[in-house]
Amino acid sequence: MLGKINSIETMGLVDGPGVRFVVFMQGCPLRCKFCHNPETWKLNDKSDLYTPEELIKKILNYKPYFKHNGGVTFSGGEPLMQKEFLLETLKLCKENGIHTCLDTAGSVPGYEEILKYTDLVIFDIKGVTEEEYKNMTGSSNKNATEFLNYCQKINIPTWLRVVIVPGINDNEKYVKELINYIKPLKNIEKIEFLPYHTLGVHKYEELKIPYSLNGVSDMDNDRCKKLENMLKEGLKS
Repeated sequence: MLGKINSIETMGLVDGPGVRFVVFMQGCPLRCKFCHNPETWKLNDKSDLYTPEELIKKILNYKPYFKHNGGVTFSGGEPLMQKEFLLETLKLCKENGIHTCLDTAGSVPGYEEILKYTDLVIFDIKGVTEEEYKNMTGSSNKNATEFLNYCQKINIPTWLRVVIVPGINDNEKYVKELINYIKPLKNIEKIEFLPYHTLGVHKYEELKIPYSLNGVSDMDNDRCKKLENMLKEGLKS
């Protein structure tokens, strides 16, 4: 069994608690307007191939750095595109006492067994309504909603992330929608608003892929933080 890995970051600091060994897996069914990793979209594009045993061996080389405060994060792309490989690698991580995190949009069904070996989920909210989600990703939000509900059902610790894009969701109306969307969820440990940036635009040019947010400037960090604080205050009330 071979996993298709786009890239690996050995000392990640923003993809879960502590120092993380981050595995960016190949393949994603969504086409998010703000995506800065379009090179991960196609499952069969050029990537490094690993068996679960080869990957865990590499991970264990860095265990002295992340120790018990950090761990491994599987990101992408969408890691659920490679379920069998992901499951076997997660099992090996748990056998070796490694904290595991799944960074996902929940857009691929068949994750129940995988979540048994996952300590933390980082879930990307692409849109609250079906219309917003489809506008942002090109797909229905059905799978994502079912995934988030299942995470609540099994009470798995979850972090929420929302990319804030100027002119699309950088407004109080969207924040109010998020408050109503998130309030019923009881397993949320952390919520982050991520300001949209244009650092990945050159990749679209290199891959000859049209970029749908041409002309949209980087999100103002202060404005993004104000909206995040508004959300957190709303969730308290």
